[in-house]
Amino acid sequence: MAKNTNIDLRNQVIYSIYVRNHSEEGTFKSVEKDLDRIKSLGVDIIWFMPIHPIGVKNKKGDLGCPYAIKDYREINPEYGTLDDFTNIVEEIHKRGMKCIIDVVYNHTSPDSWLVENHPEFFFRKANGAMGNKTGEWWDVVDLEYKNKELWNYQIETLKMWAGIVDGFRCDVASMIPIDFWNRARIEVADINPECIWLAESIDTGFLKYNRDNGIEAHSDCEVYQAFDMCYDYDVKKYYDAYLKNEIKLSTYIDALNHQDCLYPMNYVKLRFLENHDNTRAKVLIPDEKDLINWTAFMYFQKGAALIYSGQEFEDVNLPSLFDIDKVNWNTGYDISELLKSLYKIKQNPLFRNGNYKLTADDNSNIVVGYYVKANEKLVGIFGLKGILGETIVDLEDGQYTNLIDGEVITVKDGKVKFAGSPIIIAGSL
Repeated sequence: MAKNTNIDLRNQVIYSIYVRNHSEEGTFKSVEKDLDRIKSLGVDIIWFMPIHPIGVKNKKGDLGCPYAIKDYREINPEYGTLDDFTNIVEEIHKRGMKCIIDVVYNHTSPDSWLVENHPEFFFRKANGAMGNKTGEWWDVVDLEYKNKELWNYQIETLKMWAGIVDGFRCDVASMIPIDFWNRARIEVADINPECIWLAESIDTGFLKYNRDNGIEAHSDCEVYQAFDMCYDYDVKKYYDAYLKNEIKLSTYIDALNHQDCLYPMNYVKLRFLENHDNTRAKVLIPDEKDLINWTAFMYFQKGAALIYSGQEFEDVNLPSLFDIDKVNWNTGYDISELLKSLYKIKQNPLFRNGNYKLTADDNSNIVVGYYVKANEKLVGIFGLKGILGETIVDLEDGQYTNLIDGEVITVKDGKVKFAGSPIIIAGSL
């Protein structure tokens, strides 16, 4: 595990922005106009999806994918200039937030600056052509990290950006040698010792597929050597299966509890219901009350919480990566006040250093979660499939205040009546 990971990240919320589709203008300047609203939701870190120029060769869609990068050291002119970018970072900092950018180091566009100037940096197939080690991402070509000169170039690039931003979200980080990331973390610390490192770690199925085919791929346990946060993809198959009624709630919750035993003591998971690669939460969970419970449960879990732009308005459209496809800010739904309330609750130190446990009732589909330290206790109750009823809680009988909405919650005979809205209450031992 990265020894100096700051577990304050467990109290934090990340907001993900795809500049092209966040506003009508699709520029840094237009995003800047939205910073106050984003901050008001309760956001600590803004993550910009790739900000670099996009390759043209083999591009997907009309405009190409932002993950098919042409030049790691330049700004996409579609979004603005370097001055525009440094200005929005300054504005983010003025509002007490941090800024991280996407690092896409597994591959580049086929017409990238590196392809043209350093073809020796790239993986070659048996026929000598550039391509992919795994899958058929035909709009990109893979880099080859056996070449240590590539390491030098990539780390120098990270150091350049570390003088501007506060950290990096690293695309398919598990597919790049962990020794590279370890070295990168050390060298970037000379520029920014508090740099934030978020890894898009990969799901276990893709991990196994790559290893079975002789391709280096790292588990979350390995990735945590260099990174502060990993994606929640190690349990995503259980999340998906539960929503499809293929497994019991307890199976999913057991997987979540297992994370607390499997990873280092200072691990931080990125908790999310949706992101730019996955179906919008409102599509997966169409019932409004269920979605509110899932949202509260996501914030309650141990780790940082992710909002993908438009999630606060329950947008059902997942914007295309390859075309103009704007976020819908006028859906008729708005859970901004809920997110603000949950953010205030998430500042409780127990989320950072409390002993954490989840329990599941397969009959009611209610999750009860606990954080405990010294004589303090935080209890969360979430109904994930709209079933009302009573659930057992480890609290003294009495009346408590729901920290989410201020409602009075009664515990009687060690049970709470669940009426459909998520509950988070503070108690004592």
